[in-house]
Amino acid sequence: MIKINRLTHTGLISSNLELSRAFYEGLLGLTPNPGRPDFGFEGVWYDIGQNQVHLMVVPNPYVDVVHPAHGGRDIHIAFAVDDVAQVRAELERVGVAYSMSKSGRAALFCRDPDGNALEFSAV
Repeated sequence: MIKINRLTHTGLISSNLELSRAFYEGLLGLTPNPGRPDFGFEGVWYDIGQNQVHLMVVPNPYVDVVHPAHGGRDIHIAFAVDDVAQVRAELERVGVAYSMSKSGRAALFCRDPDGNALEFSAV
């Protein structure tokens, strides 16, 4: 059996780093980690507690995939937030489409500029 100690990062594909950075830094308020090495392709790392989100500008093998309308029924990354209503209001303010959790819990789902599904839930 393999013993997993913790999740370290999630890698997401970006087709336009400038647009992705505006979303992750401008809307979500994340700060880039300057320690990202040169991998031979563009990208950025964001620290979130002990975890990271890695944006990678690489060829997207999922470009022709039709994603489910609700991000909770797709591959997604989940973020814990204090107030889902505040997230909802901010997404509405900037015109980002979202859907509420189908389970009835305090959570919502949206997609980043590349269609990556994101969950925001109160824990």
